[in-house]
Amino acid sequence: MSSNTTARTARRRTLRIAAAALTAAAALTLTACNDSDANASKPAAGAESNGGGSSAGAQDSGAKADPAAKGDTDTGAAGKQSSGKQAAGGDRAGSGVQRCHTSGLEASFATGEDAAPDPNAGGSTTTSIVLTNAGDHTCKIGGFAGVDLTSENGGQVWSLARSSAKYGSITLNPGDSTDFTINLGMTDESEEGSYKPAFAVVTPPNETTSLKVEWPWGALVDQRSATHPATFVNPIG
Repeated sequence: MSSNTTARTARRRTLRIAAAALTAAAALTLTACNDSDANASKPAAGAESNGGGSSAGAQDSGAKADPAAKGDTDTGAAGKQSSGKQAAGGDRAGSGVQRCHTSGLEASFATGEDAAPDPNAGGSTTTSIVLTNAGDHTCKIGGFAGVDLTSENGGQVWSLARSSAKYGSITLNPGDSTDFTINLGMTDESEEGSYKPAFAVVTPPNETTSLKVEWPWGALVDQRSATHPATFVNPIG
């Protein structure tokens, strides 16, 4: 073999090796790109787990921090359902204790010496109505009782206004009592514009039936149409 032939053969071999090397490099580059694209389209299992945990954690913390938030529709719905169940559960006042019903209560005016209103005190005097748990079960009561005064002839009804005082609830065991006060604007019965009650009709909070109590005191200033009457009801307790 001549030297020229040997040189040409060596050059072709070198070119083939170089071409093979370039092809291999290109193949590696393509494989790397494909692997990178595949990894980008599929998040790692750990990332999915953390992402789900973060989302659930945000919902949980949001529900605890502000169940009424507009974005927390699931939490809001759950809250409404829960409230509905309590309401439908049957007059529960909390902790398994029912509210006090009219049928289990007795009403009377406190008529002791210290309980008598001062007829000369105008609107600054008060009387108290006592409510006693006459039933066999513990119950809770709180809020405003409705009080309607009826005149001696029964034809004039005065539904007393309520104060703006805040209130809570009281637990009454069988035989226990609580009371509420009524501010009175008293006057002499002989005065023009007086109103002489005969009875107080008391409706306990959240009840529709009433207890009728005889009125033990004198006449009141007739302010049935007044915007801010001197005679009004305060909350229980």
